[in-house]
Amino acid sequence: MSKNIVLLVGGTSPERAVSKNSGKSILFALRSLGYNVRVIDPGYGLNQPENEEDYFIEKDYTELSNKNYLAVFNSYYFENVDLVFIGLHGKWGEDGTIQSLCELKEIPYTGSGVLTSALAMDKYMTKIMFQHFNVITPKWFIVRNADSNIDRAKDKINKFFGYPCVIKPNDQGSTVGLTICRGEIELEKAINSALEYSDVALIEEYIPGRELTVAVLDQQPLSVLEIKPKHGIYDYECKYTEGMSEYIVPADIPEETAEYLKRQALLAYNSVGCKNYARVDFRLAQGNKSFCLEVNTLPGMTNLSLVPKMAKAVGISFEELINKIVNYSLK
Repeated sequence: MSKNIVLLVGGTSPERAVSKNSGKSILFALRSLGYNVRVIDPGYGLNQPENEEDYFIEKDYTELSNKNYLAVFNSYYFENVDLVFIGLHGKWGEDGTIQSLCELKEIPYTGSGVLTSALAMDKYMTKIMFQHFNVITPKWFIVRNADSNIDRAKDKINKFFGYPCVIKPNDQGSTVGLTICRGEIELEKAINSALEYSDVALIEEYIPGRELTVAVLDQQPLSVLEIKPKHGIYDYECKYTEGMSEYIVPADIPEETAEYLKRQALLAYNSVGCKNYARVDFRLAQGNKSFCLEVNTLPGMTNLSLVPKMAKAVGISFEELINKIVNYSLK
């Protein structure tokens, strides 16, 4: 008998539009694999669209609310469900919230567990785990909303790593609220931009070099992929606009560097307790010295997304990738 799968798309985070694009691709794959799929947007609560295509339109179908998540999970929409495929990104999708609700309903779900999801979404805590498990990562410190003392931040930047530096929200993805701060004159604006999206801003050493990433599929690192964004940094536009980035997989790097990156990726994956699949992002500096930036426990699944490209490089089609994720999640 075919499995009944609820596919979650949309949500209420700033990455809502990206989630809809991932959801389209995932839905097509699940249907082609023969699964029974019901699409749900938790941001809509009980007011779900009658027409499936309305889940993916640019204009919101109705008012969104975080409170709607509880309402829809406590409804008939989650009766007779074998698996929840989480196609959400950002807060209320990758931070353990949805995972907690699935566990309360005793329904299996794709991706990592509650604690891992919350940990990986918290960049500051992830950095601490990286340090503990010897995953090489850029230097950093945090600024909290309540004590965003600019002079203190200036002193720490000058002491630890200098300019340019990276300033970003502690718990967002897709480079939302991220700034490459090139000097003190930009610092206050960059911190305030990050704090619009989070109570904590992460200030991090900027690593000049190449943008690389490694997908891990059930403890197996895939090919290393290099990203060559048009903007010099892999920002929101370069991630989600056709033609704004070039992707090379396998990356044109020495074999020993590729193997080291795979080992670091698996170490990072396990340091925060990931399951099923994830994507680990790196910068590669001069001398092929790598720095792990973060772990993404629910990476994008659009036609421009990186995990499907890395899977394809080792002979795994998009449908096979989705099927593997389903099967791993049901173990």
